[in-house]
Formats: sequence, C-alpha cells, structure tokens
Amino acid sequence: MHQGIHLIKLSVATESVDDLIAWQKTAGARGADGLPRHVTRMWPKRARELLDGGSIYWVIKGQIQCRQRILRLDKMTGSDGIARCAIVLEPTVIRTQTALRRPFQGWRYLPLGDAPPDLRASREDDDALPGDLNRALAEIGVI
Repeated sequence: MHQGIHLIKLSVATESVDDLIAWQKTAGARGADGLPRHVTRMWPKRARELLDGGSIYWVIKGQIQCRQRILRLDKMTGSDGIARCAIVLEPTVIRTQTALRRPFQGWRYLPLGDAPPDLRASREDDDALPGDLNRALAEIGVI
C-alpha cells in the first residue's frame, strides 16, 4: 500500500457518475494529451504524497461516489495570466461505496483511512440506487 494521500472535490453541476464521465470526454475537460484534468488555482502543498498513488474522490449530490487516480500535476497559465495547477487524471473512473459529505469549496485532502472503498468489480455494473435510498443507506452506514 502506498503512503500517499487523496483529494476530495465537489463535482459541480453533475447529477451522476455517468454525467462526470460524459463531461470528462469533452474537449474542454481534456488537455492536449487527451487526459482529463481538473484545473485549480491552488497548487497542493502535499504534491509528493498525492503523486504516490493518490486519487481524487468526487462528491456528487452530497456523496462521494467515485474516484480517479492522479497521474501528475501540470503547471499552466490561464487566459488571465494567473498560474494554475492542472490535476491530470487517469481516464478510468472507479465507483466507490457512497459516503456522505457536506458542501465545501475547492478541494480538501482526504486521509487514506477516510477514503471509502472501491465497489467490488462484480457490482460496478449494478443499477444505481435511487438517490434518496442511497443517501438513507449511507446515513446508517449500510453502504
């Protein structure tokens, strides 16, 4: 097991994991190398740990629902001339067990022990539970 850390980030205006996947296939979400990325103003101070097997865990509709492995951090300059960090992601989105999260701005570090486990491969193709049921089960710790 790696010694890294993860990030947690709200997936704004996304209704489902499938929405996130579809958005990341658009040209606006990809760099010149074709890989999806999330651009942020702040450069992670714990970059070395993130690059040691870390992932970005996506919060969709108030719940962590999936993750993507972080491949690298690229320096880039926005059209406004401000330096930014592009978090370059593995294209594969891995569904996780759901975990409730309150709204927050930006991204946060997520300690390894607080990250929800991945869904078993045999469950990745299961139909998604209705949002209310999924949330209720997460609140009582069933999923």
